[in-house]
This record gives sequence, structure tokens and C-alpha cells, in this order.
Amino acid sequence: MKMREDIRPVTYLKSKAADLLAQLNKTHRPVVITKNGEARAVIQDPESYERTKTAVGLMKLLVQGEEDARSGKTYDQDELFQSLTKRLLGRKTARGKEAKI
Repeated sequence: MKMREDIRPVTYLKSKAADLLAQLNKTHRPVVITKNGEARAVIQDPESYERTKTAVGLMKLLVQGEEDARSGKTYDQDELFQSLTKRLLGRKTARGKEAKI
């Protein structure tokens, strides 16, 4: 990781925004923007941002699943599939016919 290239003062952002955007899109590494020597913002390219959002969403689902498992909020696999099958067979399609599985 080239940390020195990934930390820029706000004056660099103001004067060389196009260069900074090119760096972001080329390296896909976030850039820390500083003001008076302190980190004030992090800039990221859109592709990396979307990947980060997806990863965080998946982690939240995993945490929720782990919490449910610890608290006993689980279903037996066979019972779950029987319940789902029963619910799906009871539904009607848009044409009023019974759904087939």
C-alpha cells in the first residue's frame, strides 16, 4: 500500500481534483483528505464504494443471523421447507390458478 499517495491535503483536492479522481479510478484505493494535518474526509471511487456497501450489508445479515442462532430463533430444515411448500401451494397465480411447485 502506498500510504503516502493516499493522504492528501485539502489544498491538493482544490487545485488538482482531476488528478485525484484519476488516481482514485486507477488504484481503487481510498484517499484521505486532511486539513491542518488532521483527517477530515475519505474519497473513494464509485466501484469500490459499491463493493464496500455490499460487503457491509452482507456482514449485517451475518451478524443478525448469528444473533438469531444464539437466541434460539432457528428452524429445523425439514419444517421450514414443509412450511414454505404449504404456503406456496396455497397461493394463486395472477390468472387465478393454483401455483405449482
